[in-house]
Amino acid sequence: MAQLTVVKRDGTSEQFDAPNGYTVMEAIRDQGIDELLAICGGCCSCATCHVFVDEAYFEKLPPMKGDEDDLLDSSDHRQANSRLSCQIPISGDLDGMTVTIAPED
Repeated sequence: MAQLTVVKRDGTSEQFDAPNGYTVMEAIRDQGIDELLAICGGCCSCATCHVFVDEAYFEKLPPMKGDEDDLLDSSDHRQANSRLSCQIPISGDLDGMTVTIAPED
């Protein structure tokens, strides 16, 4: 389990425990934060779960795969710390991580 902080588009944040085995997208969705659309349901075929990852945790994430990189390239808001939250598995290594929901494209 990892404690996550999610910063929403209006600048407010929510902190909650996310279970191991979930992805960050699933944990955000199950928390009821509906501005993270995740239209494809976690299949890595859209970029509607785009988040900015706290720099302190970015290197702890698994490497980005080709599809994720291509989808992020389609966003006008891509940054160096951009990831698709459906591609980030929850683990104890991410305890304390903050992600910020990217602006909608």
